[in-house]
Amino acid sequence: MKVLLVYAHPEPRSLTGSLRDVARETLQAEGHEVVVSDLYADGWKAEVDRADFPPLTPDARLKVPAASGEAFTAGALTADVVAEQEKLLWADALILLFPLWWFSMPAILKGWVDRVYAYGFGYGVGEHNDTRWGDRYGEGMLAGKRAMLVVTAGGWADHYSDRGINGPINDLLFPINHGILHYPGYDVLPPFVVYQADRVDEAGFEAVAEDLRERMRTLATTRPLPYRRQNGGDYLIPSMRLCDGLGAPGATGFALHLDGAERGRAADTAGD
Repeated sequence: MKVLLVYAHPEPRSLTGSLRDVARETLQAEGHEVVVSDLYADGWKAEVDRADFPPLTPDARLKVPAASGEAFTAGALTADVVAEQEKLLWADALILLFPLWWFSMPAILKGWVDRVYAYGFGYGVGEHNDTRWGDRYGEGMLAGKRAMLVVTAGGWADHYSDRGINGPINDLLFPINHGILHYPGYDVLPPFVVYQADRVDEAGFEAVAEDLRERMRTLATTRPLPYRRQNGGDYLIPSMRLCDGLGAPGATGFALHLDGAERGRAADTAGD
């Protein structure tokens, strides 16, 4: 497999940085090709602004989706964005490695998404009609590829449990897993999360590292999270509401967008 690691931490000696090294070394030992985008080391520009869209005239109002689509269609996006898009098209699998800061990804990684997922590439793909609402949520430019998160969190695992004060970790990561990865087509694997990151000692790190090595060894075989596909018949078009009768009785929120029958099988086989 060809694997892209997108790494976002300002300190190379951080736990996140060490996990990046473990992931890269394990994947390479398994015979995979690996490319790393180190956003802080590369000085990645996080903010979207007029400079991202060279065809935009100085007197034109900046409407980001329109300007993004025009620049993408014209092949006029900036070189740094094009380079990352080419990596995504090259890779069979994408791994995002980052610390959980304020319940989300660091701003530099969000800025990578904002700029690289141009209109016509990450969104705005496919025809919209009465039976199909574009190529997204399981379809799109990156369909057929795999993706997963490697996340470090400062809190305890209990803090991120179903009854934990921070909210369930799968709910916190849903906007990334479902909204950023599944939206353009990725098959999204269960995340790898390390809790109490600032308290991991040498022995604890070796245990974490071995768990991550196993996840990297099974990157091609781990069953993805069973997100429903938008155009698979589970949603009404164009309202995009889940059809009546789907989902567990009484279920609400994010859980509705997981296929219940598949969810148990995914939980049973994660990491196989």
